Amino acid sequence: MAERKLLAGHAIRRLRRGAGLTQAAMADMLAISPSYLNLVERNQRPISATLLIKLAESFDFDPRSLAAGEPGGGADAIRRRLADPMFADLEIDRNEVEEWLASAPGGAAAFARVFDRIGGGAVIEAGDDPVTLVRREIERWRNHFADLDAAAEALADELRLGAGDLYGAIAERLRAKHGLTIRVLPADVLPDTLRRLDLHARQLQLSEMLDPASRTFAVAFQLGQIEAKAEIDALAKGAGFTDRAAERLYRRHLLGYFAAALMMPYARFLRGCETTGYDIELLQRRFGAGFEQVAHRLTTLQRVGARGLPFFMIRIDRAGQASKRYPGASGAALVEADGRCPLWRLHHAFDRPGSLMVQLVELEDGARWLTMARTVTPQGSRFGAVHAEFAIGLGVAAAQAGVLAAASGFDLAGRAMPIGLGCRACFRNDCPQRSVAPAGRALLINERERKTSALTFAGD
Repeated sequence: MAERKLLAGHAIRRLRRGAGLTQAAMADMLAISPSYLNLVERNQRPISATLLIKLAESFDFDPRSLAAGEPGGGADAIRRRLADPMFADLEIDRNEVEEWLASAPGGAAAFARVFDRIGGGAVIEAGDDPVTLVRREIERWRNHFADLDAAAEALADELRLGAGDLYGAIAERLRAKHGLTIRVLPADVLPDTLRRLDLHARQLQLSEMLDPASRTFAVAFQLGQIEAKAEIDALAKGAGFTDRAAERLYRRHLLGYFAAALMMPYARFLRGCETTGYDIELLQRRFGAGFEQVAHRLTTLQRVGARGLPFFMIRIDRAGQASKRYPGASGAALVEADGRCPLWRLHHAFDRPGSLMVQLVELEDGARWLTMARTVTPQGSRFGAVHAEFAIGLGVAAAQAGVLAAASGFDLAGRAMPIGLGCRACFRNDCPQRSVAPAGRALLINERERKTSALTFAGD
């Protein structure tokens, strides 16, 4: 498959303006002609590998961000928005969208922003949806918070000097430095609670239902509330939330990030990933963490000069509803899409609880991903109670997946499962799993013929 040409003039223009440079000054820095730079910025010339290297050497940025930073997420993301029934009569095809992005990237970005703000047709205020607000802020940072990582790494090194047991070291620090003791209580005493801070008794109370990894996370979370307060306050203030619930939810995410970074310090964790082939089971054992904790940590490895593979992560329930979405630096449409394809093994993970399911998939635009899926059960479920169960999906671009232990035995350039982003946004006409026609496409009904797919539709 031929590589797609990288047209990212809008990203180059933002980079130049952010550095306060004219086209002539930037062209001089890159040893190219101003006229060539002008053509690149207007998307009339693709970015060559040589120019990409020069940009990376001259400016502190991740070259992958040029592809990930297309207005509105790029042509496919814009087409998914245009698949909304309100645009059905316009019949805007892919060529028109690509021309729009090339000639007026700002206008396309504005359309995407307005469409997302009104929720795809139903007008809502952004402040009415704290989860969406927080998710946008996390994505703005690509789920990498360098200050939190640095603080957690320094603290982890300090704790290691005193003890090899991280849980014990954190418990002792809470007791000696902050006057807080840890008390593990029976499930009957904390029937619906896993962690509670009793300031009157100066106790952090933990449920006996927590496993060792979750107990360590809980005490690390509490230590972060005290010792990472300055960093978290700064990040929360910078987010500028006017919705109090959104700010609290964001702070909770940051505290969870700090706790995971304390358990899995950046440099040691990245080294562990690279030496084990990102073997999740080995990483769990090495760092005393749970599957979901490791999966989330994999999406955060974007330190300048020490980047890991750009993983995405999504968590869904049996109904297919997503409760966590972390695209990280992957730019994966699989995370952003409202719908998901039943042919993706993420949904099949519920049939094999605890087993890691690996699958090579290909989207309509040719993007190929090596994905992994496994179920997890939240802590605290008791016999006779309702047990929650989720499926965690992880993925990395197939072109970068060769180093993964999970890729063993896979021909990453070979046949992949063709999937879409949910039937309403998928235009594959031969899918036997299809439930509804794509938005804006007319059904074709032929009483004399029955194809593999019960629902066929008119093409572009």
